Amino acid sequence: MAEKLFAEFPPVSTQQWEEVITKDLKGADYEKKLVWKTMEGFSVRPYYRAEDLTNLKHLGTVPGAFPFVRGTSKRNNWLVRQGYCAWESFEKANAQAVDGLKKGVESVAFCIDGKKAISQNKMEVLLKGIDLSKTEVNFEGCSCETPAIIESFIAVVKAKGIKADSVRASFDFDPLRSLTTTGNFCCSNYMGNFKKCMNLVEGFPKIRVIGVEGYAFNNAGATGVQELGFAIAAGSEYMNLLTEMGFSANEVASRIKFTFSVGANYFLEIAKFRAARMLWANVTENYGVSEDSAKMMNIHAVTSQWNQTVYDSYVNMLRSTTEAMSASLAGVDSLEVLPFDYQYREPGEFSNRIARNVQIILKEESHFDKITDPAAGSYYIENLTNSFTEHSWNLFKKVEEKGGYTEAFKAGYIQGEIKAASAKRDLNIATRREIILGTNQYPNFSEKADKDVTLDVITRGANWEKSSNPIAEPIEKYRGAQAFEALRFATETSGKEPKAFMLTFGNLAFCRARAQFSSNFFAVAGINVVDNTRFATVEEGVKAAFEAKADIIVACSSDDEYTESVPKIKELIGNKAILVVAGEPACKEELVAKGITNFISVKSNVLETLKMYQAQLGIK
Repeated sequence: MAEKLFAEFPPVSTQQWEEVITKDLKGADYEKKLVWKTMEGFSVRPYYRAEDLTNLKHLGTVPGAFPFVRGTSKRNNWLVRQGYCAWESFEKANAQAVDGLKKGVESVAFCIDGKKAISQNKMEVLLKGIDLSKTEVNFEGCSCETPAIIESFIAVVKAKGIKADSVRASFDFDPLRSLTTTGNFCCSNYMGNFKKCMNLVEGFPKIRVIGVEGYAFNNAGATGVQELGFAIAAGSEYMNLLTEMGFSANEVASRIKFTFSVGANYFLEIAKFRAARMLWANVTENYGVSEDSAKMMNIHAVTSQWNQTVYDSYVNMLRSTTEAMSASLAGVDSLEVLPFDYQYREPGEFSNRIARNVQIILKEESHFDKITDPAAGSYYIENLTNSFTEHSWNLFKKVEEKGGYTEAFKAGYIQGEIKAASAKRDLNIATRREIILGTNQYPNFSEKADKDVTLDVITRGANWEKSSNPIAEPIEKYRGAQAFEALRFATETSGKEPKAFMLTFGNLAFCRARAQFSSNFFAVAGINVVDNTRFATVEEGVKAAFEAKADIIVACSSDDEYTESVPKIKELIGNKAILVVAGEPACKEELVAKGITNFISVKSNVLETLKMYQAQLGIK
């Protein structure tokens, strides 16, 4: 039966596909219409075929085998991780962690003040009720006092009589992250601290003490290629520094843990993690690492903060779900899903539970942990993996040519690359080429900011404290939605309630389409929208607008009807409201000549245009 079926549908060659596509394009530019130019700097074709795998060198391996593009083990069993803040209370952080472990958490992370030592007694409080032989424990925010913190942790481990080879832990001592985010190293003696950290965990094979925090680049608006390329460069610098101190390459590589963000682009993120393992395996091999276990990149992934919003924050659940899917399918070692309200308040029981359950559902109901590297063999993802590898490797080489990570950062190269990328992303968001659902497009019209949201919450760079004695310019942390959120918050707190009135007339299809577009446009800034089906005459529409006490009146109809009707509307309105025309009509120049200057369309810079209208409305 199958043989007969395939005989009826003979293979179609690439040439035949291309001929049909060219015909359907009717002269339009193939590259502009169908080829996607990614932020990462490479192009994505509209389709891929088996022949596109021919020249990919990374194919043909199995999970758990060098260069580990398909994963570091034969089973995709990542750890469900959740973080708890221990800055204010060790008792509270411990209680939250113990509760989380009862509800599905497999790896706990404590956010600590790494500038302060933790005594053995306090460490016992923090770890009370946690089985250190079964639970991975991670310490985030490690700094100058990392050796003392490790010492207390090991003292607790020994006091409990736990076998050294069963303890899984990590301490993210990462002086380069400090340089990157504050402008200087966390402490002057960081090299000495490295040596102490390495010596303290001798005999504990599953404790990692060197962190490479790649997510910091994502937090500043970097592309995935930049996050990966710069993180590999930082890891390489640590390999170089510690091997020069006398530690073996095997020992150093086995103590490094990478933390990456998971961005919104589902397939690109899968490719990023696959490429990351392959690149690091080759870097470590070049340093002389001989043990396969040491060549394996240990990856912790955390859902992106850059994508999160404070308005319509429940959408963050959707964002983090697709991000969690990307990371888990790509074979990360552990994953943390940030709670949906992480940006504007301390997450509570509900938001923490939802964040945990995203991963538990992926494991227990979707069975993502039952198959390893399901992306293998996909023409599309394999080519994305190759593109990520090539571009990240080229970026890594540029950093190396400048003397390594530290020298490249001091020279401003890394910051410059990230600024260029983030500026482009900001422009894409401002012009809605990149959509942030609920923020710069399709907002919840009636929503008001949560009581915990303030302007400081919206605009802050979170908790990156800049060095008082910088040796380089740090990168800036922000979120993609911040500018639009500040716009909307300004309207909400202005004491005004401006209205945008949709004056719909003429052609029903055109007036309704343009009214819907315009309603979304103004609602983004928190401006109240009064939509209407269609008025019989513009006089009727203007009268209704005045009765509604509209501040902005938007003319919505077809281009053909604008020529005569819009000047008439302008005359009827006078100076009583701002007149805006929806669209870029063919008669625009004629209308401008008559003093009509406000137009909104898909070509508009939404952010700057709304700021202009806010200024006219007296909203700062």
